[in-house]
Amino acid sequence: EVQLVESGGGSVQAGGSLRLTCVASGFTFDDSIVGWFRQAPGKEREGVSCINPSDDSTYSANSVKGRFTISSDRAKNAVFLQMNNMKPEDTAIYYCATINYYAEHVCLGNGAYGIDYWGKGTPVTVSS
Repeated sequence: EVQLVESGGGSVQAGGSLRLTCVASGFTFDDSIVGWFRQAPGKEREGVSCINPSDDSTYSANSVKGRFTISSDRAKNAVFLQMNNMKPEDTAIYYCATINYYAEHVCLGNGAYGIDYWGKGTPVTVSS
């Protein structure tokens, strides 16, 4: 059974940091593009960042550039999202997903297409 499991969410004050982890089971990340998406209450889901295993290239949303960093540890079959200098507008449920087409509009879109698997999400709350 294929599973993506996110962890590392929680509550933090503005300016603080969290590190999210996505671990896969049932398959390996070796050839999989992996992305992080988020959905805030009452808002559409949006792509945050994704990483391409072929060259470790990444896409990141403008709203998180310079603050969030995506990385991977293929040996651990894990992808991470380091979130620094967090803001209240980062509050959302964060999901990891495997993406079948590496393109900016897919990685940073609303996740309506181009996604093979989703995790169940981990909540992040940033207080001011």
